Amino acid sequence: MVNPNPPGGVFDGSRHLYAVRVYYEDTDLSGITYHANYLRWFERARSDLLRMLDIDQRAAIEAGEGAYAVTEINIKYLIPAKLDDDIVIETTCYELAAASVRMEQVSRRGDEVLATAQVRAAFLTPEGRPRRQPAEWRASFQEFMNQGNN
Repeated sequence: MVNPNPPGGVFDGSRHLYAVRVYYEDTDLSGITYHANYLRWFERARSDLLRMLDIDQRAAIEAGEGAYAVTEINIKYLIPAKLDDDIVIETTCYELAAASVRMEQVSRRGDEVLATAQVRAAFLTPEGRPRRQPAEWRASFQEFMNQGNN
């Protein structure tokens, strides 16, 4: 039996590209993508980016160290996505701090930009306090960010 690979996306230099498709369940009564679905797509793309960077949030959570949480997000909607559209979520990181990372996420249908998001994700303790990211995680982010300079 052949098993399909789970989604994960691909790296393109300092960009992570993650594909999604607009399904009927993603649309509202007007036939366009409901605005909250962009949040879900952006979250999935960020989660798979972390996996591809070998950042094991589950292990950190189970060890009581903490996890990333979105502490700030600003979304700009430009053009609606519609049923059966193939969308690519592009994620880049533009600022790395001791306890957080800032990212830009762009949803595209071909060459059209549908929505953009500026996101800050902070590494938080189980009690919700900011905490330094593990050094190896910061190194993974830094290497990813530097890929565009090669």
